[in-house]
Amino acid sequence: MEKFLISAGLVLCLVCLVKCVRFSQYLFLRFCKALPSSFLRSMGQWAVITGAGDGIGKAYSFELARHGLNVVLISRTLEKLQAIAEEIERTTGSRVKVVQADFTREDIYDHIKEQLEGLEIGVLVNNVGMLPSIFPGHFLSTPGESQNLIHCNITSVVKMTQLVLKHMESRRKGLILNISSGAALRPWPLYSLYSASKAFVYTFSKALSVEYRDKGIIIQVLTPYSISTPMTKYLNNRITKTADEFVKESLKYVTIGAETCGCLAHEIIAIILNQIPSRIFYSSTAQRFLLAQYTDYLKRSISN
Repeated sequence: MEKFLISAGLVLCLVCLVKCVRFSQYLFLRFCKALPSSFLRSMGQWAVITGAGDGIGKAYSFELARHGLNVVLISRTLEKLQAIAEEIERTTGSRVKVVQADFTREDIYDHIKEQLEGLEIGVLVNNVGMLPSIFPGHFLSTPGESQNLIHCNITSVVKMTQLVLKHMESRRKGLILNISSGAALRPWPLYSLYSASKAFVYTFSKALSVEYRDKGIIIQVLTPYSISTPMTKYLNNRITKTADEFVKESLKYVTIGAETCGCLAHEIIAIILNQIPSRIFYSSTAQRFLLAQYTDYLKRSISN
C-alpha cells in the first residue's frame, strides 16, 4: 500500500508538472513574439477562411492578410464579402478572392473546389458555424433546422479539409485551424446539439493532427469559451474576448500543440471548469441554474 501511494503521488506530481510547463508556454507566447513574422507566409501564398463575413472569420481574414497572405473569403452574403475584400485590399495590399457559398447546403463543394483551383493554399481556417440560440434550452425546443447545423458545423470542416489537405500533403507544409468551442470539452446539457457538433470538430481535428504531423502539416483545434460576435449577440462580460483580440492572440499559439483555447484567459477558465465534478456539473440543480439565473445573466450581458 505504501508503494502504491508513493507511485500515485509521483504520477500526480508529474501531471501537475506537465500542466505547469504547458501553462508556462502560454505565458511566454502570450507576452513574447516567439514566431517569426514570416512563419504564416511560409506555409503558402493563400489563406482560405470560411464564415468570413462576420466575427472570428472576418478577423482572421484581416489578420492573415496583415501577415502577408492573400486571402479567399467564403461565406453566404456576397455584399458583406465584397465590402470586406475591398477594405482588406485597400489597407493591406493583399489580394482577395471572394466565394459565395451557403454552408447549410451540401451541394456547394464542387463550386468551391473550382474557385480554389491553382491556388497555393498554406492556411485553412474552418470557422463557419451555427449556434441555434445563445440561451440554454432543451433539445426539442431548439430553434432552427438541425440538419442545417450539422452541415454548417460538421460537414463544412470535413469537406473543406478534404479539398485543401491533399495539396498541403504534396507540398509537405500547411496550417489548418479548426474553430471548435469550450462546449466541446465535455457534454453540455441544454446546448446539446451545438456541443455535440463542436465535439466532432475537436475529435476529428486531434485525430488528423496525429495522422499528418509527420508530413509537415499543423492541424490545430481551438476551443474558446466566449467571443463577442453576431452569433453570440455581441455578448459583453469580463471573460468575453472581441473577435480581433482572440484572433491576434490565437495566432501566437499555432505551434503549441494540437489543441488550444486560443487565449490565455480561456485556458484558465478551462482549468477551473475541469475541476468541477461531473455529478455537480450534470446535477438537476446546475441545469435549473442554467435555465433560470444564467439565462437572465445572458440577457443582461447582451443588453449592456
